[in-house]
Amino acid sequence: MDNEFMFIGDRSLAGEALDADRIRAALGAAAGRFQILVRERCVSTNTELRELAEAGASHASVLVCEEQTGGRGRRGRPWHSVRGGSLTFSLLWRFPAATPAPVGLSLAIGVAVARALDDLGVAGLKLKWPNDVLHCGRKLAGILVELASGTHPGPVAVIGVGVNVALPRDFDPSGTIEATDIAGAAARRPSRNRLLAELLRSLGRDLDRYSAEGFAPFRSDWVRRAAWMGERVRLVSEFAAPLEGRLVGIDPDGALLVLGEGGVHRLASGELSLRRLL
Repeated sequence: MDNEFMFIGDRSLAGEALDADRIRAALGAAAGRFQILVRERCVSTNTELRELAEAGASHASVLVCEEQTGGRGRRGRPWHSVRGGSLTFSLLWRFPAATPAPVGLSLAIGVAVARALDDLGVAGLKLKWPNDVLHCGRKLAGILVELASGTHPGPVAVIGVGVNVALPRDFDPSGTIEATDIAGAAARRPSRNRLLAELLRSLGRDLDRYSAEGFAPFRSDWVRRAAWMGERVRLVSEFAAPLEGRLVGIDPDGALLVLGEGGVHRLASGELSLRRLL
C-alpha cells in the first residue's frame, strides 16, 4: 500500500503507482460521483477524454494517466509528465442546461485546485491569470479547459489539470525555468492517489456551485490569490500590440483589468500571455 504522505524534499518515485481502487477509497463518500479510468500511457488526457465525451462518456468521468506523450497546455504548448512524479488528469463535466455561460470557468477551477492544495499543506499559492498555480513565483500546476460538442443541453467541459508532485531536479515539464513541485513546496507530500482524490473532491464541490451561481462566488478568492495584483505587467497577444500597465483586478466575467495608457483595459482573450515587469 502506498504511503499517504512522504517527507519534505523527498523526490523518490517508488510506491506511487496510480490505482483506481485507492483513489476511490481516498474519496470516501464522494467516490460514487466519479467514474475513474487509470491508464499507463496516453497522448493527452484532455484529447482522449474529449473523444470519450463525444462518444457519450458519463458525467464526472475522470481519465488519469501515468505518462503523457503529447500533453499540452494553453496555445498548444507542450506539457510533459514524469512517471511517478507528476499527476496529469482530466475531468468531464456536463453542466445543467440553466448553467451560466462558462465565462471565468478556468479561474474558478484554479481556485478549487488551490483550495485542495491548501488543505494538503501547500501554503502561499498564487493564481496567474488565466490558468496557472504558482508557488514562490514558480509554476506548480496548470489548467486547460476545453468545451466539447454533443447533444447535451448545457455546456460540456473537459477540465485538464497537471500538477508537479516530485520532479527530478533537471526536469522541466513546460519548457521554461519556472517549474516547482509539491516535494519542494510542502512539509509533506501526499501520495498521488490521495492528491487526486482531494482535487476531485474540491472540484466536484466548486463545480456544483459554479453550475448554480457562475463565477461570482469565486471572484474575491481569486483576487486574494492573484499573482502580481497591483504590479506592472505586460500583456502579449498574437493579435494585438503588447499592452503594459498595472494589474488592478478582474471583472465579474473573469476578464483581466489592466490600468494602462488611456484608462482601464478589459482583456478576456484566451490567447493573452501575462508577464510581470521587473
